[in-house]
Amino acid sequence: SLCTSNIISNILPPVSLWTGTAVRYLDKKESVKPVISTGSEQRKVQTKSKKTLAKPGVKNIVLVEGVRTPFLLSGTTGLLHKTSLPKDAVDYIIYGTVIQEVKTSNVAREASLGAGFSDKIPSHTVTMACISSNVAMTTGVGLITAGQCDTIVAGGVEFMSDVPIRHSRKMRKTMLALNRAKTLGQRLSLIGSIRMAHLTPELPAVAEFSTAETMGHSADRLAAAFGVTRLEQDEFALRSHTLAKQAQDAGLLSDVISFKVPGRDTVAKDNGIRPSSMEQLAKLKPAFIKPHGTVTAANSSFLTDGASAVLIMSEEKALAMGYKPKAYLRDFVFVSQDPKDQLLLGPAYGTPKVLARAGLTMDDIDVFEFHEAFAGQIMANLKALDSDWFAQTYMGRKVKVGAPAMEKFNLWGGSLSLGHPFGATGCRLVTTVAHRLLKEGGQYGLVAACAAGGQGHAMVIEAYPQ
Repeated sequence: SLCTSNIISNILPPVSLWTGTAVRYLDKKESVKPVISTGSEQRKVQTKSKKTLAKPGVKNIVLVEGVRTPFLLSGTTGLLHKTSLPKDAVDYIIYGTVIQEVKTSNVAREASLGAGFSDKIPSHTVTMACISSNVAMTTGVGLITAGQCDTIVAGGVEFMSDVPIRHSRKMRKTMLALNRAKTLGQRLSLIGSIRMAHLTPELPAVAEFSTAETMGHSADRLAAAFGVTRLEQDEFALRSHTLAKQAQDAGLLSDVISFKVPGRDTVAKDNGIRPSSMEQLAKLKPAFIKPHGTVTAANSSFLTDGASAVLIMSEEKALAMGYKPKAYLRDFVFVSQDPKDQLLLGPAYGTPKVLARAGLTMDDIDVFEFHEAFAGQIMANLKALDSDWFAQTYMGRKVKVGAPAMEKFNLWGGSLSLGHPFGATGCRLVTTVAHRLLKEGGQYGLVAACAAGGQGHAMVIEAYPQ
């Protein structure tokens, strides 16, 4: 809550088993291997004359600013300060989180009060696994479109260093019974019934409730189903860390604000960026399916602490208050599919649908930012997007939409290198697209992400005229 209060107060701009159950998703005739660009070119997009996605009679909703704390490997009041927005100008606050603390189950409310917002401003918390802050933003878009609000602070937070750990079910039942006990004898009897097994704690579930399978295990099966090799995954992971380091050194990660970790020093940058070498990555053993799996600690996103926030407004309100918006938030979709064999294919399902809603093609998109849960997950989604067979069999489309050009894809690193605080990643993706469009001169950007439960999200962002 303290971390979230701090970032909100800084957001406000100056005026089954692998063997036998893995499904092959590519036709035997298809051989799809996206070229992994190093991104070193960081070229300016040669923008064509494109139409705007504004719709008659529909409010334009703009991203005014976005900030985040440094994303920290677990163990380690930005928007208001950055934007100088009066606290009483905010109509509503929405935050996303995944692993909730019972004492702050509505973390949006606790954070808004901690940041000094008026207690008259409503706040609520949403959760949708790794796309929780995406839900927070789109909920804000809906409130503005409906005319309920003009100014929304949306964001997300995750604190993986101090997750709630419960007593075992046996111990919980005993403690509740103790609370109901009326006599000393009853209490002593219950205390005497406690055994060592009662004291075994319950860690937060890392497996899908519907399938009892961990996400890493699912990622390994997905990589096998799409023929993604260990080499491809390690190459993409190295690319992510290399590009993130280049972006960090070049000062491109301008959404990061300094954060004072209680009891420790002030942290000013992401601390999980660690470029290595293919030789070092090859030494790591499989993390989930042993001994023949291909997903390792290095080609997976890591547990991360962090918070993010964005200020979104109707265009009229933003201009009336003297702000220069960064981007328009345009069409978006949420998708859902089989959590067993298609758990991480949200981008493959969401991307064609959001392009169709916006009337765009892959070639129209200048900037892509996909959530990197695992390198194998990214490569599988790229291959699915570039497969006619997948499009026809699972999407009901006649032809594929094609894979993103890698020279436009995640050029400032991604979740593999920057980290993935579950509830906060969505805002980072959207803010990064806005900043890259501004830096590279593009017009359209596309965000896509997968989430636990076999769900996903995709959104089109349009650069604001400069």
